[in-house]
Amino acid sequence: MKIAKYTDSEGVVRVARVEDNQLIPLRMTSQYPTMSDLLAAAHPIAAVESLTTDSAVAIDPSVRWQPPIDHQEVWAAGVTYRRSQTARMEESEAAASCYDRVYNADRPELFFKATPHRVSGHGQPLRIRSDARWNVPEPEVTLVLSPAMKIVGLTVGNDMSSRDIEGDNPLYLPQAKCYNQCAGLGPWISLFDSLPPRNTIGIDLKIDRDGERVFDAQTSADQMARSFEDLVNWLARDNSFPSGAFLMTGTGIVPTSDFTLQPRDIVRITIDGVGTLTNPIIQGT
Repeated sequence: MKIAKYTDSEGVVRVARVEDNQLIPLRMTSQYPTMSDLLAAAHPIAAVESLTTDSAVAIDPSVRWQPPIDHQEVWAAGVTYRRSQTARMEESEAAASCYDRVYNADRPELFFKATPHRVSGHGQPLRIRSDARWNVPEPEVTLVLSPAMKIVGLTVGNDMSSRDIEGDNPLYLPQAKCYNQCAGLGPWISLFDSLPPRNTIGIDLKIDRDGERVFDAQTSADQMARSFEDLVNWLARDNSFPSGAFLMTGTGIVPTSDFTLQPRDIVRITIDGVGTLTNPIIQGT
């Protein structure tokens, strides 16, 4: 089952089921007033099915998607794929041994990524920093977590990163990762009673520039060195999430140092069994 947020023709943000090529708007109740309340239910799929619905809306280019987030925090994991370990080491010789140790350690790299107002949904712009020279998207399987830290679904994530800033000094990681429009989530959440096997979760990144394909790469979640459950267990240590959380699980696709995003690029990330998140790129001044 897939659920999404969108703005209807009257300007009201609605929660809807996604079925075939339609949005089925849900009539929210006092028990489940928001999407995050549905995600916090003991059985989110059953909670969604308990709600009555309004007339279906066709999914077409006029749909105004919203990121599928309410008040949750967004966190991210790093150096979970061998390729990401190599790429992070390429950023800075001084930091190389640091990233190598993280890849092989029991404790993963986990960092705060975004508050909801920094998150863009499907079709909304993502930003490259005006003070960075090497900016890349990072396509990531993103776990949807309930307040009990149960994995209730998946969505597509884009963990935008300014690699030259982090490469200057690993202590600059928060500036390289967390800024306005730094995270993409969507287009919806795929709810699961049990997650699909990781070897069935393919990840595809395509970047277009002026109508030309300038980057095209694929990987799979089974290339991760850590399990989803292990990452969640570490995130939950001495930490609470009253509204739940989103956890980006790292990337195995990293453009080389001769590639950087440009304004007006179009980034498309497809995750098998979930969907495709598309975002135009902008740059502030």
